Amino acid sequence: MRMASLAAGIALAIAASAPALAQKWDMPMAYPATNYHTQNGVAFGKCVADATAGKLSIIAHPNGSLFSGNDIKRAVQTGQAPIGERLISAHANENPLFGVDSIPFLATSFADSARLWKAAEPKIAAALARQNLVYLYAVPWPPQGFYFKKPVTSLADMKGIKFRAYNAATARIAALAGMVPVQIEAAELSQALATGVAESFISSGSTGVDSKVWESLKYFYDVQAWLPRNVVFANKDAFAALDAATQAALRGCADKAAVAGAKTAEDLTAGYLKTLAQNGMIVSPPSAALKTDLAKLGETMTEEWLKAAGADGKAIIDAFKAR
Repeated sequence: MRMASLAAGIALAIAASAPALAQKWDMPMAYPATNYHTQNGVAFGKCVADATAGKLSIIAHPNGSLFSGNDIKRAVQTGQAPIGERLISAHANENPLFGVDSIPFLATSFADSARLWKAAEPKIAAALARQNLVYLYAVPWPPQGFYFKKPVTSLADMKGIKFRAYNAATARIAALAGMVPVQIEAAELSQALATGVAESFISSGSTGVDSKVWESLKYFYDVQAWLPRNVVFANKDAFAALDAATQAALRGCADKAAVAGAKTAEDLTAGYLKTLAQNGMIVSPPSAALKTDLAKLGETMTEEWLKAAGADGKAIIDAFKAR
């Protein structure tokens, strides 16, 4: 009896002194392994593993291989995945604030995008928290431009074109320009263009290079409409289950990933456009007429967003515009 008690005591002592079991978090991501968002996510995971001495490891699953882009946010909310990355404006139908980074021609440079996000970030984090999510970091895409098969010099030239929409803003642009919106995730874009399901879209040079759009399209108009953001968030319950030191390490690495990702996006922007041109695409600014048409479209969509976003939206825009 005494020996059994001694053995039990030794077992308890060993258990108490043993390090917590290592955890592995699978991180679904929607973009290819070669995309800088994915690479930044991989670096973030390495940072977390190093900072926690292997207590927490984060494994990136690119190109919608674990969950499709449209399903990632719901998967993390419901605990099917503990962490994930998603283009946040794709969920503006849930909350207009999620579309703040896609208001046309409001913040068209990296500097302005950073200021806008600084104003919006606390309210975005609060909105995600209400959905059982913990905001970790966000990284911008390069400025958005239009891809077409044919020359386009005004909104009138866009009428009837099948246009890939990836969020509420792009669907609204299609409607205002008389185009036909088609919902297509990034992983399916190349096939959609090759088969004629889509004939045009608005996105960054990064997406154009990832999808080798020169195989189907000819023209890129660098209209610099906005700089949308991918947001990385964790399931609130999974995050709460971590000890304080691991939570702090996760947030510290998230802060580093936000800075590194933004710098990479800015550094790569010109190179993406050069790659498009080297592969036969005609890369140019919009014509004067198209620029005027798009400015009016932007004014309409800004008014619509402010009406939908209410007091929180107005507070963000006011803070952004305050110099």
